[in-house]
Amino acid sequence: MRTNDPGMSVLGRATRILGAFSETEPELDLGRLTELTGLPRSTVHRLAAELVDLGQLDRTDDGGYVIGTRLWELGEHAPVSIRLREIALPHLLALFAATGENVHLAVLDGHEALYVARLTGSASIPTLSRMGGRLPLHTTGVGKALLSTMDQASLVEYFTLPRERETIHSVTDEGDLRRELDVARQLGYATTRQEMTLGNISFAAPLPAIAGLPRGAVGVVTHLARGDASRLAPLVVRAALEIGRDLSH
Repeated sequence: MRTNDPGMSVLGRATRILGAFSETEPELDLGRLTELTGLPRSTVHRLAAELVDLGQLDRTDDGGYVIGTRLWELGEHAPVSIRLREIALPHLLALFAATGENVHLAVLDGHEALYVARLTGSASIPTLSRMGGRLPLHTTGVGKALLSTMDQASLVEYFTLPRERETIHSVTDEGDLRRELDVARQLGYATTRQEMTLGNISFAAPLPAIAGLPRGAVGVVTHLARGDASRLAPLVVRAALEIGRDLSH
């Protein structure tokens, strides 16, 4: 990371500050912000103060910074919130009621799956997903469902990128992944088995393409012992089709 790029705009530097926050570090002090952004401490101090005034950041009682509620409010105006998530929610609730398992709604963002909705219960198996979080495409059910919607040019670009092995069961070989995607297209849903978390199995189906929205997918994650494809896969496929139908209207 370049530390003091004179060509970077004020907006670019402010965006770098906002981008420093993460799930593992939701609160940052001035020193840590300076370290993560690579910007001069005086610049970070000045811009952070302006971002607080604008509601993009909030101050904590101990003097740290967190993402501001105004920034969250603005994010809720994004189409994936006010259009996709709100229309999908009744169908996600129905899928959760029918399965009792983790239910996910994700969209394709770059070369990752961005989770825009998540339903879980006390009996659901723990997962690494969270709303607003990102996970790899090749090791998640919704990710493979999204990959199955890509055209060949996009897949060629995707396969030039490194693919980490999250567990010993992760499929990283291009040929093996392509064969799995072919099967997913034929069945209408994708499956992962212990590829992101040991003991978990997932079933996910892509949403129909909708103008103005990124490609999306809905999925269920459960324990291997409860992973009955004949029961869960049709429920997931039906939910995806019903969400797509309502979105198209």
